[in-house]
Amino acid sequence: MKTLLTVYLWPALAGIFAALLILDRLMLPGGASGNTSSAPVSYADAVQVATPSVVNIYTAKLVSQRRRSLLENSALGRMIRIPSRSQRIERALGSGVIMSKEGHILTNNHVIAGADAIQVMLHDGRSANAVVIGTDTATDLAALQVDLADLQPITFGDSNTARVGDVVLAIGNPLGFRHTVSQGIISGLGRFGVQSNTYEDYIQTDAIIHQGNSGGALIDVRGRLLGINTLIYTTGNPARHSSTGIGISLAIPVNLAYLVMQDLINYGEVVRGWLGVSAETIRLADDRQALEIINVAENSPAQRAGLTPGDVITHIGGKAIEDGRLTMQGFARLKPGEPVEISLLRGTQSLQLTAVVGVLNSSGGQHIRQDKFD
Repeated sequence: MKTLLTVYLWPALAGIFAALLILDRLMLPGGASGNTSSAPVSYADAVQVATPSVVNIYTAKLVSQRRRSLLENSALGRMIRIPSRSQRIERALGSGVIMSKEGHILTNNHVIAGADAIQVMLHDGRSANAVVIGTDTATDLAALQVDLADLQPITFGDSNTARVGDVVLAIGNPLGFRHTVSQGIISGLGRFGVQSNTYEDYIQTDAIIHQGNSGGALIDVRGRLLGINTLIYTTGNPARHSSTGIGISLAIPVNLAYLVMQDLINYGEVVRGWLGVSAETIRLADDRQALEIINVAENSPAQRAGLTPGDVITHIGGKAIEDGRLTMQGFARLKPGEPVEISLLRGTQSLQLTAVVGVLNSSGGQHIRQDKFD
């Protein structure tokens, strides 16, 4: 009997267990990998949420050009007075993002600059002429408005919490292919020095964008707006009008874009705070960052507060300097008339001064030397 069990029963049981194990693994989602999710990775939900809030923008501009004629230098040409100039319509395209139910749309300034007519086309096929509420060349942003019902504003994300490696999607109107989506990751944060814009703090991504994507949405995997697609890098140079990119794309963070839009809606321009200093980032003996003042503008809030060249700013409003460039840009976000405490070192002496923020005009302002940055 024992021999019978050994020869016949145990091999049969072993075979049954092996078959059950194989069947179990085959029936698991994902096959032999044991992956518990059979659904492929998809961002369709995020795209579905955000796409109705992204618009295509078409602009028309009347351009005057010199007309050349074989008769223009002849006696006959002078007699009949052939017009020396003619006009043609120059068309361009771009993208925009619906920011409010009232029809406010955010796009890039270079998309609509100089346009005589701006038309916006929605995802549902509706279209309308847009009016310019305000523009800001310092950030290359523009606010438009359309008069349409049942608009779907985009949901805002928080660009301050964005991380290198996060998956992002770009939605826009590349080369006229409406509402196209490309996917990538955040490749870098806080990029600057690539344009002459005063306020640069770009999100870098490898989500491919092309001509026509400018002004469109950079969203996260939940469909929330992280930035406004603005630039592509081509052959080592930033370009706004090149037709193709090489995987280096730049977007204006939504937190900055939203503040600019609010000012454009409320005032027609961006009202920026002003202290009136030029500075460069230095490191103190304990390796902390600080700002050394290079120049103080005449009759500026900084001068009235008692700041002088050579002073080293260590704290603004009680907060230590962590990034000199961003701190200087942060001055512009202060409200004019608002007092701000400045802690500084003057030689071996520690001082605390209070400056009343002024208004930055187009000719004045503060800046930080960027030649100290890589």
